[in-house]
Amino acid sequence: MTANTFEQEIRFCTSTDGVRLAYAKSGRGPPVLKVGSWLTHLEFDVLSRVWVPWLTELSRAGTLYRYDPRGCGLSDRDVAHFGLDAWVRDLEAVVEAAGLARFALLGMSQGAAIAIAYAARHPDRVERLVLYGGYARGVLHRGSGSRERDELNAMTKLIELGWGRENPAFRQMFTLLFVPDGAPDEIESFNRLQQMSASPQSASRMARAFADIDVQELAAQIRCPTLVTHCHGDARVPFDEGKLIAGLIDGARFVPLQSRNHVLLAHEPAWEVFLLELRAFLNQRSPRPTSLPFADLTPRERELLELIAEGRDNNGIALRLQVSNKTVRNHITRIFSKMGVATRAQAIVRARVAGFGTGGEPDPPGAGAPSGRRSGA
Repeated sequence: MTANTFEQEIRFCTSTDGVRLAYAKSGRGPPVLKVGSWLTHLEFDVLSRVWVPWLTELSRAGTLYRYDPRGCGLSDRDVAHFGLDAWVRDLEAVVEAAGLARFALLGMSQGAAIAIAYAARHPDRVERLVLYGGYARGVLHRGSGSRERDELNAMTKLIELGWGRENPAFRQMFTLLFVPDGAPDEIESFNRLQQMSASPQSASRMARAFADIDVQELAAQIRCPTLVTHCHGDARVPFDEGKLIAGLIDGARFVPLQSRNHVLLAHEPAWEVFLLELRAFLNQRSPRPTSLPFADLTPRERELLELIAEGRDNNGIALRLQVSNKTVRNHITRIFSKMGVATRAQAIVRARVAGFGTGGEPDPPGAGAPSGRRSGA
């Protein structure tokens, strides 16, 4: 595959707050989902001298799913909210739209924090976790705060003033943080992609939201096989942040890479090292559990059964999952049918015997489902 022959299917889905998201599918094999990150555009990434090698190799490793995050690329540009919870909900929406049950999850740069949060919340879906050039804490959580805040204010002001100009001088400052050892055509390509990926206002708001991310506690909850890679000379995200992630995730394998680039380039030796590690890691497929109770339930149905067993009613479940009451009722009808039960009480008893419902608290009185639904779904 090259920039001219790269084949992908682009589709759209909607996040819980109504933001329309564009996602793409390419390649064949076991699913690999790349978390949406800054500076992407599904249509123009396949023309980028920087990104084409990544997309080509990831599509060879399996069926690659990727998406433009809110505010970027083909997804809705004018959005009200940026932040970790919104980005995780967007990832959840893409997973559901693509019909993925279990998959390898790849998080790059700030996408690593989003991947960590998703994997902690959905351990049944993430088979393997790959984190490249990432961080568990944004810049505002790395030091005393005053210097970091001054640097953040300066950077976001430069984005607002210069991001959209035809003169690439402002954007090139950021390009040289991402690919300082890039060839002239790679630097030019990355400059153009920045301008097409997001508006100055959105880019500035995203940068501020990235700075306030902190998923250190969630990282400690990860239990799936995890590969963490980071470049020694990364000018965008310090090498120590990669080491921190690897230390937080139990059993994570840490692979240092010899490069100054935040985004590895295909002509540098570290690129081949990364590919060898990635291929070996993804080929060690984890077996699907065969002894789970109620094994014919889908991951989403298992999640909902957990909430039922905790004592939550339909309204509480709908709020927790951010879906409609009708969607909850439809899921419950299918769950009861698969479990062979007729009432909610029967389902709760069977679920708790099987180990569900040990980690939550019931909804308060008065938050119940609409009247008339008590005996069934």
